[in-house]
Parts: sequence; structure tokens; C-alpha cells
Amino acid sequence: MKSLDRLIKAFRRLPGVGPRQAERFALYYLRASESEVAEFTQALLKMRESVHYCTQCFSYSEGGICDICADDSREQTLLCVVEEPKDIEAIEKTRAFNGLYHVLHGSISPLDGRTADSIKIKELIERVQNSPQEIREVIIATNPDTEGETTSLYIADVLRGLVGKVSRIGYGMPLGGHIDYIDEMTLSHALKGRTKI
Repeated sequence: MKSLDRLIKAFRRLPGVGPRQAERFALYYLRASESEVAEFTQALLKMRESVHYCTQCFSYSEGGICDICADDSREQTLLCVVEEPKDIEAIEKTRAFNGLYHVLHGSISPLDGRTADSIKIKELIERVQNSPQEIREVIIATNPDTEGETTSLYIADVLRGLVGKVSRIGYGMPLGGHIDYIDEMTLSHALKGRTKI
């Protein structure tokens, strides 16, 4: 059945969805009522029509500016740079950061053909230069992998002299982790990022 196979393939493209789960989703909607299928498709179409990039931070927003950028109670001179909008949600859950964000929508990866021009670094530089208040600190919160490190070093280099301070989030030992189970790279970063107690 070509139409069912097409729907299964569409669900397979979703992150974290395997072949069996995609098949279950497709079969669910095959048996669902017309109103439920219509509600799903309308919600999907409405989301595509309504959700756009925030004009300041490039996260997702239903208006011109997202709720975080519109919140005057947040620290306007503190900027956290993340790779993806979902990273903002993870940081917000900690309640440890009250500044603004900038979303790159990716990382630098020459092997994959992603350069600094293919992510939102130029927009970050313009934002820092044109900020109504001088940016006191930019915190780089890219992933601790090769691409994230490359991106972090590049951003630190281009922002040097434009902001008071450029920092990198700490990483290393997870809470509850055991040293004998930690890989060498993580342990090395943990030792370099040690803090005084």
C-alpha cells in the first residue's frame, strides 16, 4: 500500500522514531476518526503558518519577538549562545540563567559543509554591536563535541574586543557518576574546569 508506506516513511523522518514506532503511528491514524485526522493536519499546518524565528534571538516565536526577548525583567547585558532552540528549554529548566539567548541553528562542521556563514554567527556579531546596552558577557553553551568546540573557539575569537567577557559553560563529571566509568576526554575537561571548595 503506497499511501501507507509513504506515511510510515514520513513518521520515520521524525527524530528518535524507529521503523516499528513509525508503523504504529501510521496505523493509529489509519484507524482514527476523520475529525482526529483533520485536527492533526490542521494543527501541523497552523504551526507551520504561525511559528517563525524570533527577530532578536532566532528561537521560535508566534510573534515578532519571543517571550524571553520581550521580558524586560531578564538581564539584558548577559547573552547565552546555544546551537538549537531546544537547548534554551534545557537551560531554562535549571532556573540558573536569567539573561537572553542567541540561537545559532547548528554548529561549524567543515566535514559536513557547515561553515560560519551557514549558521547565525553574523547575526550574533550584529546583535552584540547594535545592542542598546553594552553586552557584559557572552556565555557559549554549544555541545561539548568537536563541532561545538570548533564553534565555541570561532565565536570567542570573533567576539574578542566586542564584549566584556566571553565564557564557556563548564562540563565534565556528571552528578552521581563514578570516575572509573567516565571517558578520558570528559575526565580531562572535568580536571581543567575544577573549582575551589
